[in-house]
This record gives sequence, C-alpha cells and structure tokens, in this order.
Amino acid sequence: MNENSKQSLRLFYALWPDDLTRGELVRLQQVLQGRKIPYGNLHITLAFLGQQPAEQIPALKDILMHLPGASMTLTLDRIGYFGRNRIAWAGMHEMPSALAGLQQQLALALAQHGVAFDSQFKFKPHITLARDAAPPPDTAFTPIAWKADQVALVQSVMKPEGSSYQVLASRRIDSEVWMPGDAGN
Repeated sequence: MNENSKQSLRLFYALWPDDLTRGELVRLQQVLQGRKIPYGNLHITLAFLGQQPAEQIPALKDILMHLPGASMTLTLDRIGYFGRNRIAWAGMHEMPSALAGLQQQLALALAQHGVAFDSQFKFKPHITLARDAAPPPDTAFTPIAWKADQVALVQSVMKPEGSSYQVLASRRIDSEVWMPGDAGN
C-alpha cells in the first residue's frame, strides 16, 4: 500500500469569487460581530465531500472538468443568519435556475461516480461571512453583482487559527478549460 492510499483530504466543490466580489463581501463583513471569514476563504459551497481518499482526486478533477459550462450573474442582495450555528452570511433572495442546475448536475455526477457527499440538506447557496456571530444588523447595501464563472475543487485544512483553503483544481464554467492548482485568488 503506498502513502497516497492512506491519506484522506477534507474536500468540497465551490463557486470561487473573483477579487472584486471578494472585496465587496469584505466590506459587508464590517458591520458584523463574530469571527470574520478571511478574504481567501469566501465562496459558495456547491457540494461538501468531507474526508475523501487522496486517490479519489483524479476522478474528482474529472467530474469538475465535465460540469456543464454556463456562467451566471448572482445578485447578492441579502444578509442572513443561521441561528443554530451562529453564522452570518450573504446570499440571494432568488436563486438563478443556472445555479440550481449546476448544483444538481454536480450532485448527479458525484452519485454516478459513487462519491459520498453531504446531500442531507436542501441546497441553500450562501457565502459565510462570519462564524460565532451575533445576529447581523438590518443593514441596507447595494446588491453585489457577481459574474460567477469559476468553480473549484478545494481542500480544507484545519489549523489552530481556523480552516485554510487550498484550490486543488478549478475551471471557468463558461469554457471547457480547467486549471490545476491555485485559481489565482
């Protein structure tokens, strides 16, 4: 048995924001109380895979490469709160059908490949802004128009100061090209 076959990685697929969108999200964080999510960790989770064997990475990259290509503009126009987990988040009043379709296609591909993932909850797209947060104030803000065209396979590494995310592979969803390694954000 080689070393790689013993290793497991904590993984997820995500829509990965561009720098402009991340900057706007950081501005939204300013009114929040709690542990703010670092700039480089802001994203929308499409599917949380949890611990996966390292030898699964090639198949997961293949799934990423074969996702349907359809970039979309997401209008982030609300701040919400998950009281049970004390999470403040940014999201949309209305989810575009393209986003629902992308997530459904990903879930289907994972199921077809026999990849276990957290499918027990209904998909509620959001960007976590702060953890251990107080309920956010009712703050008006200019909606953020995010041209969501980057999807990534990401590894979450637990550290004493919190999770650190490393992009293992990413691709623009308006093209057939995927990029190994860092997405540039």
